[in-house]
Amino acid sequence: MARTLDPVVHTIKREAFVDAAQRLITQKGYEQMSIQDLLDELEASRGAFYHYFDSKQALLEAVIERMVDAGLAAVAPIVEDPHLTALEKLTGVFGGIGRWKTDRKALVLSILEVWISDENAIVREKFRRGLAGRLLPSLSTIVEQGTGEGVFSVRSPVATAQVMLMLLLGFQEVATDLFIARQANSVTHEEVVRNLASYTDAFERILGAPTGAVDIVDQAVMREWFE
Repeated sequence: MARTLDPVVHTIKREAFVDAAQRLITQKGYEQMSIQDLLDELEASRGAFYHYFDSKQALLEAVIERMVDAGLAAVAPIVEDPHLTALEKLTGVFGGIGRWKTDRKALVLSILEVWISDENAIVREKFRRGLAGRLLPSLSTIVEQGTGEGVFSVRSPVATAQVMLMLLLGFQEVATDLFIARQANSVTHEEVVRNLASYTDAFERILGAPTGAVDIVDQAVMREWFE
């Protein structure tokens, strides 16, 4: 008789591997973490690991997916708050995601080292598509609200949100490149500020918002990563 899989137990055991991986990546870095490290941490067998994950890269995808889930959950109350204006929500979402990453800077930096490698191009693309799909409804809602409030001027909230998402993903890539360049001291802080400010200008134009109305860069987050 085939063994019946308990989905709750399966999820708990799988999440234990993700929890351990997240701890070890923060402590040692992804490249330095071995599957044996995970097995030792959990007192688990190699067969147990491969029951839940096809490879170490599949585990990395699970860790990144966990981070996306947590980051979006952190800003969900902002989107759902009926007392906030569209501009306040937009600023809150962008700033909230930045603060969430800053609060977990050690983990983000450990992921970043492997994130930019050519070997993980597929992982990056999966992340981009997943993030875009999950953020689209929230951004569409905010754009529609802002249009109703008269602060945005767009033809289609959904289409505009899609364009914003593409710009946001580009912003993240540029911010990553600038961070690496800043660590190498090959760009100045002033150059970073100018580069990122250009994205704020672009968001304002896409939304048809007044100059200075949109602020996508939290200054505390900027100082933490680029000064």
